[in-house]
Amino acid sequence: MEARAALRRHFGHDSFRAGQEEIVRAALAGRDLLAVMPTGSGKSIGYQLPALLLPGTTLVVSPLIALMKDQVDELVRKGIPAAALHSLATPAERRAAEAAMREGRLRLLYVAPERFASDAFRRLLADSPLARFAVDEAHCVSEWGHDFRPDYRSLAAAARSCRRADGNAGRPPILAFTATATPEVRQDIVGLLGLEDPEVFVAGFDRPNLFLDVRRVSGEIEKRALLPELVGRRRALVYASTRKSAARAAEALQSAGLAAGAYHAGMEETERTRVQDRFADGTLSVVCATNAFGMGIDRPDIEAVVHFEIPGSLEAYYQEIGRGGRDGRRADATLLWNYVDVRTREFLIEQLEESVQGNDRRELESKKLARMIAYADSSGCHRATLLRYFGERDVAADCGFCGNCARRRELSAEDLLRLRKILSGVARGGERWGKRKVVAMLTGELDGLPDSLTRLSTTGILAGESARTVGDWIDAAQGGGLLSATDDAYRTLSLTAAGRDVMAGRTPLVALTLPEPPRPKTKRRRLSKALAASGPADPSRIEALREWRRLEAARRAVPAYVVLHDKTLAALAAARPSTLDALSEIPGIGPAKLEAYGQDLLALMLTEGA
Repeated sequence: MEARAALRRHFGHDSFRAGQEEIVRAALAGRDLLAVMPTGSGKSIGYQLPALLLPGTTLVVSPLIALMKDQVDELVRKGIPAAALHSLATPAERRAAEAAMREGRLRLLYVAPERFASDAFRRLLADSPLARFAVDEAHCVSEWGHDFRPDYRSLAAAARSCRRADGNAGRPPILAFTATATPEVRQDIVGLLGLEDPEVFVAGFDRPNLFLDVRRVSGEIEKRALLPELVGRRRALVYASTRKSAARAAEALQSAGLAAGAYHAGMEETERTRVQDRFADGTLSVVCATNAFGMGIDRPDIEAVVHFEIPGSLEAYYQEIGRGGRDGRRADATLLWNYVDVRTREFLIEQLEESVQGNDRRELESKKLARMIAYADSSGCHRATLLRYFGERDVAADCGFCGNCARRRELSAEDLLRLRKILSGVARGGERWGKRKVVAMLTGELDGLPDSLTRLSTTGILAGESARTVGDWIDAAQGGGLLSATDDAYRTLSLTAAGRDVMAGRTPLVALTLPEPPRPKTKRRRLSKALAASGPADPSRIEALREWRRLEAARRAVPAYVVLHDKTLAALAAARPSTLDALSEIPGIGPAKLEAYGQDLLALMLTEGA
């Protein structure tokens, strides 16, 4: 096959990846198409390879200059005639690209959608027949897509004004590509780009080598303490919601001795380019960035992706974590989750323009954010939640390779009894109520409850529990497939078949993932009193702790202070905690360090001479 020979000759690949060959065939056959393929699956081959086999130039619409630059640079290195027209190109570069286009010497020309507003560019297109009209990041056409760009709405008309290079009547075939599109976004893309009888290719969304996790944190201080552990000595991306937050994340990593840089729109273009180039060539191991960074980044060896705050949508989250593990090896994708960060996202939504369209846009963005929050709060399998969101069916309930699956545990007899009481409460209430009213009924908070919920056999059955705890158990039951909620504003709870079996005692063994509560703020006054009462630290105990830290740092190949700071060692030696709860009160001992080092430190405290 000519396409396979061209793949080997130009790109050095002996075979196509899954899904690529069918897309290339459809493109060569002149079909309109929509291809939805995960980040890292090689979707660009779907338009780059046909461009080399067809007469004329293939126009590629791309949303970001960085994305264009990376792709054009890589094509030119391979000896493929390609160019880009964008605002940062010099006049000489623009003239050279336009001349090459007119003379038919270009195989691919990359432009932003805003370029079609230029009269000069439209005249260039009139003189330059096109082989194909490719639209990369096609989700930008849909308001449900996470990177909506109004100028993408003009592309259908722009394509209709172009001539075909093969001499046939009509516009060139349109090839649309995206990594993230729910069924509703796919429908939008087809309609808004005017695709005619398109072939639609949807590859599996699963990235089985990504370990997905959500870590609840108490706030900014804990985030900054946890970040160096999550990154370590690995190549990593840290995504932040604001410029200031990106800078703070970079500072936290630099303070821990890690080579990290910030990247955001507030920086000079030369500095952004320098950071991007250093990350691409390997001299910078971590970039802390707002969401623009990463589009087009083709490093296959990113081992960790951390979200310092919650993203605005599941589509954005999926695309950003997709930068990790593109070489097929394990990569960790971790979201640091604190509900306070939602306020930042809400503020960004509120800044959308004041107009009828702006109000609609704010409502839409709020719905996307609500879906993202539901993911962060869920105690169900992270992978299953994501895949179902993107429309995949027959998804396993437990992937075994995400944080929630790893934290799932078999319930004790006491916990199982509590769970059955909750399930019974939902059933006795007639499966007509949402979480808030069910929690109030179970805990006996009767003010404002409907009369029908104040007289049940389950009313007040969990009066000794806090509303937060009971709510977390309801979330866990939903995550474990024992309860379901309607997909409307009321979120009415009902039992699944599995939930009825548990309630009735027909399922004696149950495993659930209980949400991790945020770490309470350190009770510094109480801790200070404890430290004062314990007297000065024993020098031999401090020395033993330092030796343990030295060995642990060597094992992890990190600086000693990344394991624990000297102040933390001194506090440990003075307080001599004997339980995990007491250990968690020590400044510098967050949830991650407690989990990683807790038992070792307690054993060390009990060792004679320590």
